[in-house]
Amino acid sequence: MLETYFVAPKTLRRLRSGPAGFYIDGFAEYLKTERYTYATAVRYLRAANHLGHFVVSQSKKLEEITPETLNAFQRHLPSCRCPLSNGGHIEHHILYGTRRFVAYLQTIGVLTNPSRQGEQEPEAPLLASFRYWLRRHRGVAETTLKLYCWGVNKFLQALGDDPSQYDVQRIRAFFLDYANQCGTSTAQKLSTSLRVFLRYLSVQGQCPAGLDQAIPALAGWRLATLPRCLNGDEVEQLLAACQGDNLRARRAKAIILLLVRLGLRAGDVANLRLSDVDWEDSSLRVMGKGGYEVRLPLSQDVGDALLRYLEGRPQVGSDRVFLRVKAPCRPFRSGDAVSSVVSQTMKRAGINPPSKRAHILRHTAATEMLRQGASLFDIGQVLRHRSMDTTAYYAKVDVTLLSQVAQPWPEVLQ
Repeated sequence: MLETYFVAPKTLRRLRSGPAGFYIDGFAEYLKTERYTYATAVRYLRAANHLGHFVVSQSKKLEEITPETLNAFQRHLPSCRCPLSNGGHIEHHILYGTRRFVAYLQTIGVLTNPSRQGEQEPEAPLLASFRYWLRRHRGVAETTLKLYCWGVNKFLQALGDDPSQYDVQRIRAFFLDYANQCGTSTAQKLSTSLRVFLRYLSVQGQCPAGLDQAIPALAGWRLATLPRCLNGDEVEQLLAACQGDNLRARRAKAIILLLVRLGLRAGDVANLRLSDVDWEDSSLRVMGKGGYEVRLPLSQDVGDALLRYLEGRPQVGSDRVFLRVKAPCRPFRSGDAVSSVVSQTMKRAGINPPSKRAHILRHTAATEMLRQGASLFDIGQVLRHRSMDTTAYYAKVDVTLLSQVAQPWPEVLQ
């Protein structure tokens, strides 16, 4: 496999006889499988060889690499004069290459603790049980789960992990003190996570009922403003910025049409699987918040864009629809990757909306459905809202209709 990237017999002998030589051919195959470009793979293979020589100079074996070894290697690079390393001259290329090599060694089981992740302290039992309950019984999305557990972890660090010692005064004092040190949005997220946690403890019989009422409500007028959305011209500009036959443009167009036509959330798009698309029925299965499943009609333009992307999609061992374009070729980890695609496309389109996140396209889909005459109930069904109060947020979008029923101020009549 090494011959894919190097031709000179001398270079091949040098790489295979080096300290990393036992793993170098496997690493080359790994880089090819992950669809790294030829130039990048060459740099990374040389970096792996460089790391091997450095490890030997530290009187260690390659199998003994630790985070401290990698830190020492990084400090070594600016003054490196290793005659056998041939690791290149650009420091960040070498660092990226060694990280990929270490990740490969971890994948094949050579390294069991290549990063500091293994040095993290074990999670508190109370937090671990709360995390399990949220995931198993509430079907909470991973991003929400992370947010809830972050707030609860702060709470446990301050008040301890004995629920029998919690009382209204201590809970309220903790929240007010923390809320004074952060922004309103962060404080609101903290209040939500703590209320859910205290209700969980109450149901488990570990604390009295009603302690969640000790968390004061923070003022927030979510429905006081108009929904942030794109107008028709901006949507057309956004789609025009996706023109092109390359895989990146195809992916961007498919993602944006899923968001703006079907009103999907960014997480819905990131978690979409090949089996969720029913081509015969022209429908799309979407698993949303709380495990709520729904089938949505797949319109012609969305289906065409999705099929065009899938025709060029790399063949990898994952059934997730959307993958990274740059190596390593892996599925999106979260909705943040979808928002990143939207943000980059907006930049290319030359539009500057109030928000560059993917969620603004969900608002755009809802407002467009309302302007086309869809009822709030139908919009709520498509967007999978559990409460009509949430859907009612869009009732004030049709400014033209509202102006027909608005009454003038009394002063105007005088």
